[in-house]
Parts: sequence; structure tokens; C-alpha cells
Amino acid sequence: MKTLTVSTLALMLSANIAAAEGELFLYNWTDYTAPDLIEKFEAETGISVTLDTYDSNETLLAKLQSGATGYDIVVPSHNFVQIFVSEGLLQEISASELTGYENISADFASPSWDEGNVYTIPWQWGTTSFTVNTDVFGGDINTYDILFQPPAELEGKIGMFRSADEVISMAQLSLGLGLCSEDPNEMQQVLDLLLAQKDDVKTYSSDGILERLASGDVAVHQNWNGYSIRAREENPAMQYAFPKEGVITWADNIAVPVGAPNYDNAIKFVEFLMQPENIAIQSNFAGYSNGITGSADLMNDDLKAAGELSPPEGTPLVFSQTCSPAAVELQNRVWTALLQ
Repeated sequence: MKTLTVSTLALMLSANIAAAEGELFLYNWTDYTAPDLIEKFEAETGISVTLDTYDSNETLLAKLQSGATGYDIVVPSHNFVQIFVSEGLLQEISASELTGYENISADFASPSWDEGNVYTIPWQWGTTSFTVNTDVFGGDINTYDILFQPPAELEGKIGMFRSADEVISMAQLSLGLGLCSEDPNEMQQVLDLLLAQKDDVKTYSSDGILERLASGDVAVHQNWNGYSIRAREENPAMQYAFPKEGVITWADNIAVPVGAPNYDNAIKFVEFLMQPENIAIQSNFAGYSNGITGSADLMNDDLKAAGELSPPEGTPLVFSQTCSPAAVELQNRVWTALLQ
């Protein structure tokens, strides 16, 4: 058995600390992190990044509420930021004091969901609608009737997200109701609509969308505009809808959860993402716009020209909202009743 000297032990402990300081644990949405972006960050900083993924804001919220403290970076949507903050799940990053903050565009500097960017910086923003295989259905797709009163060609071939907030919001727009309703009668209308749709839904899943569309397992799928670009690049028949009733608009954000084991490295990642040449890599991969000035010139030409990023004039853009506890409770009841 070897005997360790005090100096040797100190060196070993120092090495272990250094290894810990060289890590970053990122928890992000599925298929929403550019590999080239991570490789560039690792090469420039020497920090090793480990990626774990989730499929909805609700999943992220439940994970952090359970006490999971192993993550350094998380990516909540704008309408969930204040929920995370109110529950004490995010720690301050004081973005305005960090290198690169001057690059944040006016639309995302001190946004309504995080005044002063105390907890977040912008990641990506876009819209949520649905993608239709126009080889299967060639009619007008710019209405929620495609999902909730589908033509014969699409019956039984619909894919919806597995997210209460996103599915219910779309149903509310279809019915002409406001988001985040606290009215039980309105939410009963939502449940009735979703139950009537259920026989035509092949799956409720926020993962594997491209694969299901490509295989023909579904012919229409609730989708994000950037992801729909990727579907169209594989098959030009895949077209993104801009429903006349209104299009859900969202903004995802970078944040640091309470208990992050590598806070300093998280801040380095935040500063890295506020540089236009870096966030452009992410936009080119994911197909979404971002909130960093100077990055648009670095996006590829196909992305700049993508129709999925440009709603037709007159299309209502409806920002998703932070719902009250009463509204969330009603949403949860509807969702449970739908999936049981």
C-alpha cells in the first residue's frame, strides 16, 4: 500500500478541484443545442460540457422543484421565467454587468418577464404552430381547423405536443378565448374540444417530430417554426402554418438555477452566448431568431430567406403568458382529464 505525503494529497485534491472547475452541466430542450456551439465553447475555455435534455417547461419546472441541483444552465421560456423566480429556483446573474451585454437587442434588454436581465439573457425566439405534409393535404392550412376539425386526409394522423401549456393555448386560440383563463366554463370548452380531437391524434409527444413527419407516421404535427424549417429542408412538402386565429409567439432564455455546481463556468457560457458570432451558430443550427445584435449578418442565406420566420402581414402574433396559479390549476385538470 502506498503512503501519500501531505504534499501529494494536496496536489490530488487540487487536481480534483480543477477538474470540477472545468465542467458545465447544460439542461436544454431536446435537439435544441448546436454541437458546433458546444465544441467552440469547449475549445476556447477548456470547459467540458455535459448536455441533458427535456421536452417541456413543465418537465424543467418539476425537475428543479424536486431539488435537482446538478445543472449549471437551464433554458426556460419567457412565460415561465417569473414562475421559476417566484419559487426561488433561479439565481441572479446580473447580466447587465457582464461582458457582451451591450450586444443584447433593445427588444430583449430588460424584457417584461425579467426587467434588468437580473436572471436571464435571450437564447432563441420564434413561433409555435404546426407543420403539414402538403402531399397528403393540399388545401388551406392557415387555420386551427386543421388540428381540431381536420379534413378526411388528416384524420388519425395528427401529432400534438406533450405540454399542457402549449396544447391548451392553441385550443384557446381556436375557440377565440383568451390565454390563461381562470373561467371553469371556458376551460370546459377547451376540454371538450381536445376530447373531440383525441381520436384523430396519433401521439402526444414533443420529441421525435421530424422523424414522425419524415416516416409518414403523422401528416400534421404541432411544431415550432425553426424545427419546421428543418422538416422542409428534408421534404419541401412540409409546410408551416400561420393560423388566421393567431400564432403563439415565445422567447426562450438562458438562466442559472439555484445550486449550480459550476456558477463561474455558467457565467462564462452566458458571456460566450452574448457574442454575435457564437449565437449565430445556434440560430443556423436550430432555425430560430435570437436577441443579439450583429448576429443576423452571420446567419446563412437559407435561414434569412426562410418563410417560416416571416408571418404573413396581418397574422396576429400572440405572446404566451405567465398564467396565474388558478389558471395553471385549471390547465392541469384539463390535461389530466385529456390523457387519462
